[in-house]
Amino acid sequence: MTAQGDIAPDFELPDQDGALHRLSTAKPAPVVLFFYPRDDTSGCTREAQDFTALARDFADAGAMVYGISKDTQAKHQKFREKRDLTVTLLSDAEDMVCESYGVWAEKKMYGKTFMGIVRTTVLIDGDGRIARVWPKVKVPGHADEVLQALRELSA
Repeated sequence: MTAQGDIAPDFELPDQDGALHRLSTAKPAPVVLFFYPRDDTSGCTREAQDFTALARDFADAGAMVYGISKDTQAKHQKFREKRDLTVTLLSDAEDMVCESYGVWAEKKMYGKTFMGIVRTTVLIDGDGRIARVWPKVKVPGHADEVLQALRELSA
């Protein structure tokens, strides 16, 4: 997994509408990446809704916020429409970004072992360095915590 102080791995991924987003073009703005397992599940929905609810606050702090999962552009588009989300969702169908950030890992649930995205958030500063990592995120209050860390970073 990437760690605080590392240079954030660059990437280019399509969003829910097919537009390409490249991390390196966000500089000098801070970026929040929240990696989540799957569209339209209870925890993932709540997390995306929480980041959507704070979208204006993140924008006022100068940050770009992206949700990343393996789901397709079409699934992301349906998810956004169904849940009235405004946060940009990026499709990492090939697992390249999830692997480069170390969030694609072995998981266990109900006695079964499988590979999947470990819910993780990464805050990247305006210089492209990882300012903070939240591994194994618990959703309630998380978006607020990330916003507070962003404000501290910008202070």
